[in-house]
Formats: sequence, structure tokens, C-alpha cells
Amino acid sequence: MSRKLVYKCLLITGLLALMVFYAFPLNKRINLGLDLKGGMHLLLRVDTTSLKEEAREGAIDRAVEILRNRIDEFGVREPVIQKQGEDEIVVQLPGVTERERALSLIGRTAFLQFKFVSDEKDKLSAALEGVIPEGYELQYAQEDKEPLLIHKEAVLTGGALKNAYVRFDSNEFGQPIVALEFNAQGTSEFARISQDNIGRRLAIILDGKLQSAPRIKEKIPSGEAVISGRFSIEKAQDLALVLRIGALPAPMVVEEERTVGPLLGEDSIKAGLKASFIGLSLVFIFMAVYYFLVGLVADIALVMNLIFIFGGLGILPVLFPGVSATLTLPGIAGIVLSLGMAVDANVLINERMREEFSLGRPILSVISNGYQKAFSAIIDSNITTLIAAFLLFQFGTGPIRGFAVTLTIGLLSSMFTSLVVTRTILEILVRKFGLKHIFMLKIIKETKINFIAKRRICYLISFLLITAGLVAVSLGGSKSWGIDFTGGKIQEYMFEQPVAIQEVRQKLSEIGQSNAVIQQFNDNPRAYLIKTPAAEGDDITASLRQAFSERKIDILRVESVGPVAGRHLRTK
Repeated sequence: MSRKLVYKCLLITGLLALMVFYAFPLNKRINLGLDLKGGMHLLLRVDTTSLKEEAREGAIDRAVEILRNRIDEFGVREPVIQKQGEDEIVVQLPGVTERERALSLIGRTAFLQFKFVSDEKDKLSAALEGVIPEGYELQYAQEDKEPLLIHKEAVLTGGALKNAYVRFDSNEFGQPIVALEFNAQGTSEFARISQDNIGRRLAIILDGKLQSAPRIKEKIPSGEAVISGRFSIEKAQDLALVLRIGALPAPMVVEEERTVGPLLGEDSIKAGLKASFIGLSLVFIFMAVYYFLVGLVADIALVMNLIFIFGGLGILPVLFPGVSATLTLPGIAGIVLSLGMAVDANVLINERMREEFSLGRPILSVISNGYQKAFSAIIDSNITTLIAAFLLFQFGTGPIRGFAVTLTIGLLSSMFTSLVVTRTILEILVRKFGLKHIFMLKIIKETKINFIAKRRICYLISFLLITAGLVAVSLGGSKSWGIDFTGGKIQEYMFEQPVAIQEVRQKLSEIGQSNAVIQQFNDNPRAYLIKTPAAEGDDITASLRQAFSERKIDILRVESVGPVAGRHLRTK
């Protein structure tokens, strides 16, 4: 073999060994995305509009730290919490199944205030008639809905807390309550307040809502207080957690949510693997049957291409520290697309070699000319697709970026395997094993259509098709846009037993969701997809579980995009 061919063999062997090292074992090198193993993806916006200018500086960083501490205590393994842009935070929680609890834990500001309740009945009467005196606010007790007129000015806040924990009240049938412990300054201040205001009611306000309003009976020097309210143990634990960690510097707005239940994640993995296996098997068989030996060479290159893709994902964290190798469902689509383009490249090369061989040229000239003539078409198609992948990564969101990353890695590896690996193998077969002939099937005979002469007709047809597509999209209006662009909420449920779609529609109508779009799947009558505006779908899960309490209901996925995030993506 020539020295150049030896160098190419060494290059291919070295790269293959490197990619195998970073690709295997797959379960340790590559993480599954939330859409495959289940979990939550949240895009949060920190609403700093109510903060003073000096308080806005550093508010996002403080919010990230507080969220990280909350999530760590919640027990989520390998969460992702990172700042994005000027006022956004991305949170990814793998394996989380308690969606409502996680949202409450993350989104709750946990701003605790202690305020006095007014004893002036005439002011309370005026407030009940709609005239709230200046400096007061009207609140209602949680248990008996008693109206209370409360001073707006807080005498103590959660900033004075040292600890918060759950205990059980011996006087309320063992109900869980949240016990509060103040720091030294808070203890002193609380003792003074309780001593000077014996007989008055002190309201405990959390995030602007009245929790309880006990009456001060005596001085409280211990620096302890309790929050009661018929909590479940989980809610009491979560409340104690957020109070213990501290309040967020500003309210959180969930601009985007993508939750995938473990059942749908398992189904996605099975469906993705099945589709990929069937598709690749058919491609391998076709290439081997139609192109014989050169088809088998292309199949070898496809296997190497797949190894290079997984190796490329595995080596990403090494090349770009802080970037994790994560495989998502759109990422699988990117892999399949790149493999398809690799097959297309091999077909182009094989057909050019067929043409050269039919002219009676020697085998080495056939190989050289075949690759040379197919080179420009392969490079052009891959470069244009790489540009599209770059734009998707630059302007897209999480799932779209996953598609762009795997597509880019797949395209780069497919160009290498198609143009370098297959040619090297064929040259080895010629020089080392004496290959002299290339056999291929030919089902479609040569055409004699002069496409260049008919280019104007092709231009016109293309123009008409593009125009028709643009008109159809514009006439469709907002209906042509998905929730990623318009905002909205998609919730998919799995019932333990089949339920008539009329029953589901009736229950939604009873809670004011008569305009919700409901879809039932033919292949699985137990599964329903419900689409609503983003702000109107929050109570659907609880209502369905209450209405069909005798049937177990699993959340397969939730996708929620706020109008701000939708406009932002549409603008991009």
C-alpha cells in the first residue's frame, strides 16, 4: 500500500478508537433528555418590575442560588439551574414525578410578613362596602373566611427567621404545623412586639395571603411562632423548606414548562429505538442488495458514522466544559436525518462510479473520478444543512438545540465516513485484494429528460408551490402556529380505564373550559390530549382527578408556553 493510504488507515483507526472510548458504555457517557426519561423543564422569568433600581442588581443571581438550595433540599438528582439572558432562569429536574409540588416549591416567593389586625369595626364595615381605608388591606381567614382588616405595614418579616420546621399540634388533632424560630435580633423584636400588644391579633401573611391571625395572649420571649392552616404533611414540609431557605428576591413567572411523565418517556425510548432499528435495517439491506460490495462498504461506513455520532456526543463535555452530552427525542431525529444524508452521499458516489465503470475506465480511475464528481454535490448539500443547523441552535430553544447539535455532529461524521472511510476501504480492496470489477443492480434505466432545457417550467412550478404554501400559512392565521409561538398549554393524560370523550368534555365545561381542544388517540383510547390557553389550564388536572376519582389518571406530559416566551420565539 502507498504511504498516503497507510496514513489514512492510521487516521481512521485512531479516530474510531477515540470515538469508541467516548461513546461506550452509552449509559455512562450520554445522558437521556427529560423527554426520554421523564422530568421537568422550566423557563422562569424573574419579575423585577416591583423592585427598586438598587435591588434589581444581583437579583437574578440571588434567585438562582435560592432555587438551587430549594431544589437540593427537595432531593432532585443532577438538576440544572442556570441563568439565561437578562432576567430568565432555566431549571431542569430529571425524574421529577410530583409536578404540582415541584412548581409550588420553585415558584413560591415565600415572602413572610407579620402585620397587626385592626380592631376598628367601622373601618372594617367600610372596607366590606368597598371603601378600604388608606394604609389597610382586606383579607379573609382561610378556615372560616372571617374578614379581617390588616395594616399594610409589616412589623416583622421572614428576614428575621433562623429556622423553620414541621411539628404536630397537640391541640388540633395532631395537625401538622410549621414552627418558626427567629434569630437573635428577630427574637428581641418579637418579644417587644408581643409585650407591647397583648390582646391584639397578629396576622401571618405569606406571599400576600393570610395564613392565620392568632391573638397575642402574653409576651413571647422564646422567639418562636407557628403557622397553622390544615396543611398536609407534604405541604407543611415544603412551606418549612422555602421559609428556611429564604424568600426569592422577586416573583417568578413560569414562561415555559415541559413536563414528561415516566410512562411517556419509556414509550418514547421504545418507539425511537424501534423506528431507528427498522429504518437502519431496511437501509442496510437495500444498500447491500442494490450495490453489492460497494453497498456493504457503505453499510460499514454507516455503522462507523453511528459510532462517531455517539462518540461526538460523549466528547462534547471534554471539548466544551459545562456542556453535557444529552440525547433527546429531537436529537434522535437529528441522528436519523444525518444517517439519511450519509446514505444519500454514498448513493451519489456509487452512481458516479457506475457511470465511470460503464465508460470502460480502470478501477482506480473509476473510484477517483466517482468521488471527485460527487464531491461538490455532497459538500453543497451538507454545508447548506449545517447552516440551517447553526441557525436552529442560535435562535432555537432546548429541544430544537438538541436536534441541531446531533444533526451537526452527524453531518460532520457522515462527510468523513462517506468521502474518506469508504474511499479508503475501496482502495484497500483494489490494491491489497485485487478488486477489478464493481457490480450493481440497475432497476431504473437512464432517462433522457433535458432538465436544463425545461428549467423555466421548473422555476414556475417551484414558485407556485412556494406561493401556495405562504398563502395557506397566512390565511390560517394563529391556527397555523403551535403553542411554541402563540403561547398555550398542552396536557396529555392516561386514564386507567377508557373514558368517553363526551364525559371529559362535560367535566371541562363544568369548570369553564368548554373551548378546550380535546383529542383522543385511536391507537390508545385511554389517552387524551387537552389544549388550552396557558393561563386557563391550571385547574384541569385537579378537576379531572376529582371527577374521575374511581379511575387512576397519570400525567404523560405537560407543555406550557407563556405569551411572552411565544412572542420572543416568534420574533427570533
